[in-house]
Amino acid sequence: MYIIGAMTSVTLGSLGEKIRLHSRCFCPNVLFINVPENAEGASKVWRQGTKNAPTFSCRSIISRSPPQAVASEISTTEPKATTTLTYEEKMLRNYVPIFVMLPLGVITVDNVLEDKDKLVKELKELRAAGVDGVMIDVWWGIIESKGPKQYDWTAYRSLFQAVQERGLKLQAIMSFHQCGGNVGDVVTIPLPQWVLDIGESDPDIFYTNLKGNRNPEYLTLGVDNRRLFSGRTAVEIYSDYMKSFRENIADFLETGLIIDIEVGLGPAGELRYPSYPESQGWVFPGIGEFQCYDKYLQADFKEAATAAGHPEWELPDNAGEYNDAPESTEFFKSNGTYLTEKGKFFLTWYSNKLLSHGDQILDEANKAFVGCKLKLAAKVSGIHWWYKADNHAAELTAGYYNLKDRDGYRPIARMLSRHRAILNFTCLEMRDSEQSADAKSAPQELVQQVLSGGWRENIEVAGENALSRYDSTAYNQILLNARPNGINRDGQPKLRMYGVTYLRLSDELLQKTNLNLFKTFVKKMHADQDYCPDPKKYNHHLGPLERSKPEISIEQLLEATKAEDAFPWDKETDMSVSGGLLSNLIGKLFSLFK
Repeated sequence: MYIIGAMTSVTLGSLGEKIRLHSRCFCPNVLFINVPENAEGASKVWRQGTKNAPTFSCRSIISRSPPQAVASEISTTEPKATTTLTYEEKMLRNYVPIFVMLPLGVITVDNVLEDKDKLVKELKELRAAGVDGVMIDVWWGIIESKGPKQYDWTAYRSLFQAVQERGLKLQAIMSFHQCGGNVGDVVTIPLPQWVLDIGESDPDIFYTNLKGNRNPEYLTLGVDNRRLFSGRTAVEIYSDYMKSFRENIADFLETGLIIDIEVGLGPAGELRYPSYPESQGWVFPGIGEFQCYDKYLQADFKEAATAAGHPEWELPDNAGEYNDAPESTEFFKSNGTYLTEKGKFFLTWYSNKLLSHGDQILDEANKAFVGCKLKLAAKVSGIHWWYKADNHAAELTAGYYNLKDRDGYRPIARMLSRHRAILNFTCLEMRDSEQSADAKSAPQELVQQVLSGGWRENIEVAGENALSRYDSTAYNQILLNARPNGINRDGQPKLRMYGVTYLRLSDELLQKTNLNLFKTFVKKMHADQDYCPDPKKYNHHLGPLERSKPEISIEQLLEATKAEDAFPWDKETDMSVSGGLLSNLIGKLFSLFK
């Protein structure tokens, strides 16, 4: 462990008094460095003795960080220094921008921006809190509700203008899913009525479970390339929608208001199957159900199985129901179907279809926004229950073929790398200790696995909390995931998330006590630096979006399934929102030597 071993006088701002401190008072069993008491000498020894920045926590002055990932394994855009950076400039390289999701129904199902005055007031409060921007769902069910290719962007233009006038940036979600039927959905925004009408005569356009129950919250990927929608395929519908967005929001794109486009790829905007719908009775921690029994996906599987020399293979009929436990099913039990040749073939097909679906739509998004100064993003769901079980049942039904000896997430990251897209992951706020033991949940290990896979594929990773939280425990866990090995006081840390989006703006968040703690959280996300309006200063360089790289073969994508240990995480964040006096004191000590 490393520490300065010198007597130092520090003025604690709010107390207005000087305290004479010796580092030996704080922590036994540490390695001390003799430091002259004069500032010049201390600064010299400090620079020589702390090439790698130490990590602080409220329980110990400085702890040795766990082994760092080697630079060649992870994404880092830290340029070679040509000039000496100031202390503040170095600290800004640790800055993680924070965005806030706007309410789901800020634009009503009737395509109206209601109560704009209240929204403007709330945006001002967010800006005053140091927030960098906001995220908004751009609902397909609202914009193209009147008929095919009949788009109305009026209300969203008014909303975007309000955000721009407040000095905030914007993350826009191309929301091709229904709002309603998932955790946290408080309003209902269905798919366009003309699409639902087609579903009346052909219900197989929707995801379907073994019992034949249809889920109208997102079109099955089985119709991605079938001309069932007034002469268009589903992928063409998504492509036309994004092109219309670019054409009608061009002025906001040119001003730099919109910094990323998150492309909806499934239910809740996530790249997954709707395996755990509350609308069909699912409750936590049920394993969910496979969603591939529409006639289009059934035909696809039969063709794939026949080509593999097994025309007799059928889709699973022994994987249980939504609220089963794994061991109660033939498919997921110990030595169950999922471990057989037939089971492995199905799971590979099921997950590969999801990869191809995401890849194709992101390619269309890239075509639509090429040349714009923004990034694309895709969201992956944090299915943390049954993660500790050998079968990972809840992940498998959602399309994430993830086992102890098979990484189901890194192939997604590799696919995203072709489009230079950000991987946006959920459940950043969750700790294992908060979960029921019966669910065999492991959100911390899941987050570490997914983020590590993204960094190993040299893409940017971002994230959000899964549930609304207003407490320091949740904030500290998000801060830890944002910088897994803490602050680097010499510049950008090797591991740093690209950004975090907080779920979500509400009256409860803006209550005085909650807002004050949230402001502290924002400040810590910013590495104790003031709000920075220039992303270049924290090493975010938004150039014109380039065309996607050549397609990656499925064989190359599946090479990424090789399981590897996640990068090491510190036990606690060194930027706790509840660090108190000791945390402030440490900051003062560092400022003496900057």
